[in-house]
Amino acid sequence: MLHYDIVAKRVDSHGSEARCKEASIALDTDMNGRPDAFNPAELFLAAVAACMIKGIERVAPVFHFQFRGIEVRIHGVRQDSPLFMSKITYDLVVDTDEEDRRLDLLHQNVRKYGTISNTVAVATKLEGKIVRAKDA
Repeated sequence: MLHYDIVAKRVDSHGSEARCKEASIALDTDMNGRPDAFNPAELFLAAVAACMIKGIERVAPVFHFQFRGIEVRIHGVRQDSPLFMSKITYDLVVDTDEEDRRLDLLHQNVRKYGTISNTVAVATKLEGKIVRAKDA
């Protein structure tokens, strides 16, 4: 089993900071919000996106899948009562010349083997599609 640790600390009433390894990220914990940091919902969605990109990085060499770039466009819908992320949709945009069947296979693997996306899919509706950059 793998284990992960982070430490998050309040900096002041406008924000906090999370640290792990040699990295840090500013967190928007200000009640009024702030434009220069991710709020908790945005950070959650960014984790889903990062999981998908990392999944492609992991399987592309195994499948000899060639690509020039990846972009994940993610949208979350929050329910107000009770507070809950009720739906997450995404477009996984890949700049590639690979055949459609290989693009679909890539998407299947990203969905099947993503730690964060698998965890999220158990808790809420996670739907999306993979598209070529030229079709996006």
